[in-house]
Amino acid sequence: MPAPPLPDLITTEWLAAKLSGVVVLDATWFVPTERRVAAAEYTTAHIPGAAWFDIDAIADKNTSLPHMLPDARTFAQAIGALGVGNGDRVVVYDRNAMTCAARVWWTLRVFGHDAVAVLDGGFGKWTAEGRKVEAGKVVPAPKAFSAQWRSDLVANLPWVEAASRRGRWQLVDARTAGRFHGTEPEPRPGLRGGHIPGAKNLPFRALLNEDGTLLSSIDLRRRFADAGVDTAKPVVAMCGSGVTASLVAFALHHLGAREAAVYDGSWVEWGGRPDTAVAT
Repeated sequence: MPAPPLPDLITTEWLAAKLSGVVVLDATWFVPTERRVAAAEYTTAHIPGAAWFDIDAIADKNTSLPHMLPDARTFAQAIGALGVGNGDRVVVYDRNAMTCAARVWWTLRVFGHDAVAVLDGGFGKWTAEGRKVEAGKVVPAPKAFSAQWRSDLVANLPWVEAASRRGRWQLVDARTAGRFHGTEPEPRPGLRGGHIPGAKNLPFRALLNEDGTLLSSIDLRRRFADAGVDTAKPVVAMCGSGVTASLVAFALHHLGAREAAVYDGSWVEWGGRPDTAVAT
């Protein structure tokens, strides 16, 4: 039975009041250059009852690309082990400016679960307000989860190549302007600098307020318009490895734009190949 509807963005006040009625997932993840350990930070302090969703563990192990989506069976087993069933409402948060939470939000939707929300402002806002946290590792009772793959939300290399040539889908790159233009190095070795021809640049942090919460709908629309993105037309979002791109897809969904896919391989795939076109 499907879960009851849930807004895509919820406040800390809402979650504090409804904590016992939802499944909470901590999606925190850090790139190696940040020198932070997500598992350690999770066990030190997390929202009460939250299990940790490790995007590197719940991933396709048959590719060298980082945290690519797993197959439906693998995901169903993994998410069920985190205490998520098809009838549950899920709230995801992180310590990553909502980007990893958006990645897990997108992942759940890819596998057919729409009753999922992102916590506005994440763990930072929760703790800044002095709300309760707990330590240790949450091991929930496993549940059965039936996954159904939604291909319309996942862009692959051929799709993006066609979008770059034909222009029907807008390509939106969430990396910094320096990485987009090839003037600053990529954090991963072996990648060329620059961007996919025809892509628009909208750095993910431009979608957030200074306190890490999502911009208002009016300001979000202005950000997309300033980047040359028409929110009424379909979008493929990309970034370095498919994480911060998910915040672009989330923001579009929040605005009511449903045709937004994420390029899972993103720049680590495109920029790591010798046969793909690159613009600077």
